[in-house]
Amino acid sequence: MTDTTTSREGWLPEGTPLDGEHVRGYIAKQNRPRIAAGADVYTLACERMAYVMDTHDRVAVAFSGGKDSTAVLNIALEVANREPHLRRHLPLRVVFFDEEAIPQETEEYVRRVSQRDDVALEWYCLPVQHRNACSRRYPYWWPWAPEDEAKWCRPMPPEALTTLPGFPLWPPEERLTIPNTNGLLAPPPHTTAMLMGIRAQESLIRAHAVRVRSVDNYIVKYDLASQGKQAAAFNGGNLWKAYPIYDWRTEDVWAAVRVHGWDYNRAYDLMEMAGIGPSSQRCSPAFGEEPLQKIHVYAQCFPDVWARMAERVPGIGAAYRYARTELYGYGKKPPKPEGVTWPDFITHYLSKHGGKAQAKIAERIRDVIARHYRKTTHPILPTAPHPVTGLSWRFLLTLAMRGDFKERRQESNQLMHADKATLWRNYAAELEQILTAGTGQELGHPRPLPADPYALIPSEIKESDMRE
Repeated sequence: MTDTTTSREGWLPEGTPLDGEHVRGYIAKQNRPRIAAGADVYTLACERMAYVMDTHDRVAVAFSGGKDSTAVLNIALEVANREPHLRRHLPLRVVFFDEEAIPQETEEYVRRVSQRDDVALEWYCLPVQHRNACSRRYPYWWPWAPEDEAKWCRPMPPEALTTLPGFPLWPPEERLTIPNTNGLLAPPPHTTAMLMGIRAQESLIRAHAVRVRSVDNYIVKYDLASQGKQAAAFNGGNLWKAYPIYDWRTEDVWAAVRVHGWDYNRAYDLMEMAGIGPSSQRCSPAFGEEPLQKIHVYAQCFPDVWARMAERVPGIGAAYRYARTELYGYGKKPPKPEGVTWPDFITHYLSKHGGKAQAKIAERIRDVIARHYRKTTHPILPTAPHPVTGLSWRFLLTLAMRGDFKERRQESNQLMHADKATLWRNYAAELEQILTAGTGQELGHPRPLPADPYALIPSEIKESDMRE
């Protein structure tokens, strides 16, 4: 009899036979075709892991308790235990930044990992800087902040490391983010690779992180120049990031868990039983811009920690009720009043943010607009994305309303779901409507508007239309 799926194997629909034909058929329907690499993703990940371990003095797994870092952890242990010359990395260094507002199941899983003989786990409970998208006036929060001890979502774990040389506790504004804190974990002169569960499927930003490199594309040096004043935290360390499972998909992760019998975070079982699909399951705090959309999951699946989360950060009550509405930049956008220019409309929503957050978002918007005009002299339109840059005022309005501090939303994403001809026709049609209505001044375009919108369409697009 052919085996069929049950719950946690459930990246396939319930009852799907687990033979190769049915599994491959389901995957083909859910994902775009892959490029053949001559080996399965698990084998390739093991090869990458062995290379990273062989070419770096030290390695550490950046462990969150989530499914992706679970895969990285187990592959690293498999390779280190299997290859005699790589056993120098055992017990394997595993770094866990406890983000406080996480399910109890995550704490229990991390504790099980810490008790393995081949693991040396460092359990940090530091007030690292986190994004609070629940409030425009208070854009950051700090887990385990000593000044907020009465509001902590969980008791401090007994394994907790609450200090780290070089990490500033006061004032709160000087506290480092987790990426920058990683620099304190890799002092010179040794080369250190942080093994991370970054997968290209998760976002275009993550896909771009590996796509632009042709050699060892899954190994990325920490860019100190981008860290601003927090670059001092690196102390000259020689730190690299390695993404050994960058080409895995969600179903690959859960297939590996099942096939290899890996332990995993049981919080995923609770989310699955609640009907939350595998690609939407997250165990990280729900206060960031993207996780905020799933804030109801915590109330539904993790009521104990949610009872404390509901009072943890400013704005959490409003976010729980309205996170998926236009109040937080989701769904329909508010209409621009007639006679108001788009730059002024954007400025109105920028003014709702606090000082430092407002400055950061404004700088991002200026950079995006400048990037558009480096590529084209065409105007930015209200809704139609420009066919070359993907930019529209609606996209900029989303940035002004939500912040997007981690820059996960990119204007180029707007070009993914339509062909070039359709994009150009839509752009020309909207510009024609604006010219006819005489509202072109509201665009805030620095040059005279084109007299003939359809003259902007490239000749190859016009020729293609004529052939059709």
